[in-house]
Amino acid sequence: MSAAALRHARHVVSENPVTGFALGLFVLFVLAALLGPSLAPHDPLASNTMLALQPPSAQHWFGTDQIGRDIFSRVLVATRLDLGIAAASVALVFAAGGFAGLAAGFFGGWVDQIVGRTADTIMAFPLFVLAMAIVAALGNTVPNIVLATAIINFPLYVRVARAETTQRREAGFVDAARIAGHRDMGVLLLQVAPNILPIMVVQMSLTMGYAILNAAGLSFIGLGVRAPTPEWGIMVAEGASFIVSGEWWVALFPGATLMVAVFCFNLLGDGVRDIVDPRRRT
Repeated sequence: MSAAALRHARHVVSENPVTGFALGLFVLFVLAALLGPSLAPHDPLASNTMLALQPPSAQHWFGTDQIGRDIFSRVLVATRLDLGIAAASVALVFAAGGFAGLAAGFFGGWVDQIVGRTADTIMAFPLFVLAMAIVAALGNTVPNIVLATAIINFPLYVRVARAETTQRREAGFVDAARIAGHRDMGVLLLQVAPNILPIMVVQMSLTMGYAILNAAGLSFIGLGVRAPTPEWGIMVAEGASFIVSGEWWVALFPGATLMVAVFCFNLLGDGVRDIVDPRRRT
C-alpha cells in the first residue's frame, strides 16, 4: 500500500470513531484466530465433572459448561474455526460470484441469461433452508459448510457485480482500452474489475457477518461442525437448555461473542468503502 493510501486510511479511521472501533474489534478477532490455541488458559476439550456448571470466576473467566470444560478457552479457540469458515466461503463466492457478475454485465446476451437464471433459482429457496439441504446431502464437514455458505451468497455478489459492470461497460475508459487494442477479457479484468472492486470489498465485509451467522446456525441445529469441536453455534445450542435453570453463562458468552463478531463486520463495511474508494480521497 502506498504512503498516500496509508495516510488516507489513517484519516478515515481518525475521522470516524465507529470505523476505528470496528477496526479494533477486527484486529482482536484476527489475533484470537491466530493465537487463540496458544493463549487459551485451559484445554478446550478437557472435561472435569467436578467443576461442571461453575459460574464465572478468576480461574474460569466465562465459567464452565455441563461437563466442566472452560468456556473462555472454548470461545477463544473457536474463533479460528468460525472466522476461517466465513473467510473461506467469502473468498470463494467473491471469486465465483464476482466473475460471473462481471461477465454477465459486460457481455450480456446468453451469458447474462445463464448467470441471471442461476442466481434466480438460488434466490427462489429460503437461503438458510438451502444451506441446510446442501450440508445434509453432502455431509456436515467444514468444506461442505464453506461451499453451502458460498452458494447461498452467490446471487448477492452476482447482482452487485452485474449492476456495477453494466454502468461501466460503455464508459470512456473502456472505449479507450478497446481503441488501444485490448481484447474484451483484458478490458474486463484490467479496466472494469478494478473499478468495481470498492463496492465488492464492502460486500465482502458485510457478507462475513452473514457467513459467520450461517455457520453458527448450521451448528446450532446439528448440521454444522460436530461436537466436541469448539464452535460458537454448538456452544450456544448446548447452553440454551441451562438458561432456565439459572446457568446463564453457558450460552451467554458464546452468543455474545458471535453477536460482537457480526456487529464488527457490519460496522467495518462503511469504513472499508471509505478507505478503498478512490473517489473519497481528497
